[in-house]
Amino acid sequence: MLERAKNLRNNLQIVDLEGMVPQDHLLRKIDRAVDFSHIYDLVEHLYCEDNGRPAVDPVVLVKMVLIQHLYGIKSLRQTVKEIDMNIAYRWFLGFDLNVRIPHFATVSYAFAHRFPSEIFEDIFAWILEEAVAKGFVDASTIFIDATHIKANANRNKKRKILARKTARNYDKLLREEINQDRIENGKKPLKDKDDDDQGEKQITVSTTDPECGLFHKGEHKVEFAYTAHVACDRKNFILGFEVTPGNIHDSIVFDTVYDRVVAGFPEVATVAVDAGYKTPWICKKVIDDGRKPSTPYKRPMNKRGFFYPYEYVYDEYYNCVICPNNQVLSYTTTNKEGYREFKSNPAVCKDCPYLGKCTNSKNHQKIVTKHIWDKYIDKAEDFRHSPLGQASYRLRSQTIERVFADAKEKYAMRYTLYKGLTRVKNWIKLKFAAMNLKKLAVWAY
Repeated sequence: MLERAKNLRNNLQIVDLEGMVPQDHLLRKIDRAVDFSHIYDLVEHLYCEDNGRPAVDPVVLVKMVLIQHLYGIKSLRQTVKEIDMNIAYRWFLGFDLNVRIPHFATVSYAFAHRFPSEIFEDIFAWILEEAVAKGFVDASTIFIDATHIKANANRNKKRKILARKTARNYDKLLREEINQDRIENGKKPLKDKDDDDQGEKQITVSTTDPECGLFHKGEHKVEFAYTAHVACDRKNFILGFEVTPGNIHDSIVFDTVYDRVVAGFPEVATVAVDAGYKTPWICKKVIDDGRKPSTPYKRPMNKRGFFYPYEYVYDEYYNCVICPNNQVLSYTTTNKEGYREFKSNPAVCKDCPYLGKCTNSKNHQKIVTKHIWDKYIDKAEDFRHSPLGQASYRLRSQTIERVFADAKEKYAMRYTLYKGLTRVKNWIKLKFAAMNLKKLAVWAY
């Protein structure tokens, strides 16, 4: 028989808490990497000195939620239980083994009611500034993409409502250029839109969390979700982000994320995005700013067995389109979406041997559309074939896709327990702050 271990659970010992935490522990590196006393400056205006009961140290509150996100703990209730039993967590908070951990409701109340959204933004910005100050951030190339986060909402509890269509930031500029193009081609400018002329559409909303959106994309399961639109650098530091309901298209939020990042990092030279962002406006915005859009190949949107769109060649000098059978499609108008319309002669098309590969229209007329900003798509295509364009796009799998994978697998961002856009956004700010903090600490020590 093997010797049985003695029961030592009732022994009394003098414990050195400092010596029980390994020197290479992550929390030791974080404690050395940043000065947490900066938290006092951020929240000082939210506390009074003389009234009420003594408050829990705000640094302790912030450290507790950082522990939750650093180790992917699902809830604050479970976080408090883990801290109570973990020596390294207690050391990080500055507690010995006998100090009582603040109740999870105290922490929850502070972040839900006492601390406004600006505090969450300040914490994220402060950690990012520390990474920049240490020279770890390389924003010469940024990567922008979006990922969905499952909402805390029952998919079957829903209703349909009419909602106003989301206005685009560039609508006014597009309308001006459309009217200019129409005038140059002998057409009357479009009438000015009324404020209520944006149109409405029917959408599905959750009765559990009305601020989330019904997410449906490709092979993904249809579910209520939020979407995090994120920009990171070449070294996977998160530089900026925006959170929206899950039914907002990625390209609509691009301007918000892009403008925020380039305002803080004007050295950005290349912007790598996926096919969902390859729109005329995004390519125009990036190129007009003197930067390069790094985009992928986008499959032509044509019916199987029909001619590809690029086989209809636009002649800029004569402002017409030449079809694969060398027939001319004449300009007719520029529509309100910014597309020039070119139409063929039905009398010529009805006897064309390629009619079956060209159009199914009953009057044998082919209509080809070309956006007034299509030249920017062509410039993006030119850059896509360059060595720099190919190299920068290949990095997406190691950068922004890695950020999303880590956020969901290691930091518990696959779904949220919170309801409401503001609380979910604040939760994500802390999560991204923790991700940047861990990378900063590991790189610094």
